[in-house]
This record gives sequence, C-alpha cells and structure tokens, in this order.
Amino acid sequence: MRKVLLLALGSFALGLDAYVMAGLLPAIADDTGTTVALAGQLVTAFTLAYAVSAPLFASLLAGRRPRAALTGALAVFTVANGLTALAPTFGLLLAARVAAGAGAGLYAALSTAAAAAMVPAARRGRALALIMGGMSTGTVLGVPLGVLLAGHTGWRATLWLLTALGAVSLAGLLVLLPPLPPQHRASVRDRLAAVADRRVAPVVGVSFLAAVASLGLYTYLAPVLAAAGGVHGVTPYLWAWGLGGVLGSAAAGPLVDRTGRAPRLVAVVLALIVAAQALLPALAPHAVAAGLALLVWGAGGWALQVPQQHRLLELRPDRGPVVLALNSSALYLGSAVGSALGGAALSAGLAPRALPLAAAAVAALGLAGHAFATSRPRRDDGPRPTPALPSTLGDHEHS
Repeated sequence: MRKVLLLALGSFALGLDAYVMAGLLPAIADDTGTTVALAGQLVTAFTLAYAVSAPLFASLLAGRRPRAALTGALAVFTVANGLTALAPTFGLLLAARVAAGAGAGLYAALSTAAAAAMVPAARRGRALALIMGGMSTGTVLGVPLGVLLAGHTGWRATLWLLTALGAVSLAGLLVLLPPLPPQHRASVRDRLAAVADRRVAPVVGVSFLAAVASLGLYTYLAPVLAAAGGVHGVTPYLWAWGLGGVLGSAAAGPLVDRTGRAPRLVAVVLALIVAAQALLPALAPHAVAAGLALLVWGAGGWALQVPQQHRLLELRPDRGPVVLALNSSALYLGSAVGSALGGAALSAGLAPRALPLAAAAVAALGLAGHAFATSRPRRDDGPRPTPALPSTLGDHEHS
C-alpha cells in the first residue's frame, strides 16, 4: 500500500486543480472582463479534455512503460498550470486548461489501474480509496487555501501554487515510484465493446449522471450560496464540502472490502446526494445547516466512485484498465456537461438557487437507473475470464 501512496501524491494535485477553479470564477471573470457563466467554461474545458484524454491516450500508451506514461502525464499537467498562470487572454487561458485537463485525465486513468493491480484483490477497495482520497484531500486542504490566497494576491498566485505542487509530486514519483509492469494493450475495438457491454454501460451511466449532478453544481457553488443565503464568503463551505469528501472516500474502501455489497453502498450514497442537494437552497441562510448539507454532499460525491470502480473490476476483470478509463471518462464528461448546462442556465436567466434542485433531479435519475440495473437478473455472457489485474502484478505484490 505504500507504493499506492506515491500515486496518491499526484491525485492530490489533480484534486486541487479540478475544484479550485470553482472558487476563483468571480476573480477570473473580473480580471478577464467576462461573466461568471463564461468563466465557468474554464471548468468545462478542463473536465472535457480530462474525459477525452482518459480513454484515448490510455489506449495509445497501453502496453508500454506505465511509469513513464504516469510521469509524462503529470509533467504535462504541471507545465499547463504554469501556462494558465501566465495566460494574458481568456483564449490562451482556455487552451491552457485544455492541456491541464488532458494531462490530468491520462494520469488519473493510469494511476487508478496501477493502484488496483498493485494489491491483492481483497485490498483493492482500500487501494482505490487511497487514490480518491488523494483527490479529496487536495480539495479539502487546497481549495480553501487557494481561494484565500487568490483573495490576497490574485487568482494567478493560486495557479502558481498548483504548478509548484505538481512539480513536487512529479519529483516524488520520479525518485520513489518503482518500475511498473506493462498493462494489457487494449484495441479501439475493445474499448468500443466496453461501451456497449450490458454489464458495464449501466454502471458508467450512473457515474456520468452523478457527475453531472455533483461536480457540475459545485462549479457554481459561490453564486448559488450568494443567491440562496446571502453568503459571500464561500471558503468555510468549501472546507465543509472537501472535509466530507475526505471522510467519504476514506470510509468507502473499507466498507466495500468488509461488506462486499458495492451496489447497496452506491444506492445509499446516491440517496444522500439527492437529499443534500435538494435541501441546500432552504438551508443556505443557516450556516451550520448549510455546512452539514455540503458535508453530506461532499462525502457522497467522493465516496461513490470507490464502489463504482470496484463493481466494474468485478464485472469485467479481464478489461480492468479499459473499464476504469471509461468510467473516469464518464465522470469528467459528466462534470463538463454539468458545468456547461449550469452556465447556460444562468445565462438564460435561471435563478442560481434553482440549480441545486435541478442537480438533485439528475442525481435522482441516476439512483433510479442504478436501482433498475441492479434489480434485473444478470445475464450470463459466457464463462467469466480469469481476473487480469491482480495476476498482472502477482510477482510484485510483496516487493
């Protein structure tokens, strides 16, 4: 598990970068002469590039040296954040966010597959939780500090902080990460087959809808709280959401390993997200109650992907890297769609306080889809293949 912690270092930087922009949107809009809704498309650009790069580049680089691919992806991510800090125009800022998202997407896909393969199957949930925990810790520690830094020295200083964190993470991986055996090379046909797989598609679809609801709404948390509760200091609420993420991602792995009931955990988590988002507009004027709602929402949003990834590895152990990359792509594609729809809704005149209700409806749709998929009897598509991921590193598990 100590080797998995090395991979989680990079996830920490990814978690900070993916979510800190939500707190910087008003400052970026003022500095670049745009609206908050248009600035929100920086989040869309990052997450859309993340979604596309995960399956595309993971496919191109599969079968080669995973360690080189991991460090190369993190290097692209780090340099792109430096370019974001230097960008003089909104167009160049958008391009830099695309590059950062591409690097982040490839790193996330490869690091998740590597973490799952570096431990025995009985500890897979804990390994996946460490990767998600790195991202959530980056959020809970870094996002509020990044917003505070931006308030005192400007939003570009926060991007320089991100660049420095990426460089430190990259140095740690270059020095300490051992060589990793190559993963199974998946063809484009294999990846398309995973999309159409009757067992995989419903799980990935739920991840997509959950991301539209959770990550899309988070992008516009500042205007939502300002409109619904008159809140202009959003930092404590970011702390609450991020703290929930750390708690949720830390608890999900052991729960999955001990109970072996990933589908039931997914249902409970989705129900909590629906309730927390639906109640947020009414609770926004009350600081403690709103903080609790954000705590529950953050815990649910971050906990969800651990049982989801575990289910995918159980359903398709022979295509582990493929289905994990597909799920990662769906997750950030959902975030991009949620951010884009939220910005379009605000530009069209929708009241910001209505966004949580719309997000809760999308999460409820995901819950309904999950309930339907898990209630159907599983069809036998042939003999189950031998799990590929654990055996891939069978000689390295105790090294």
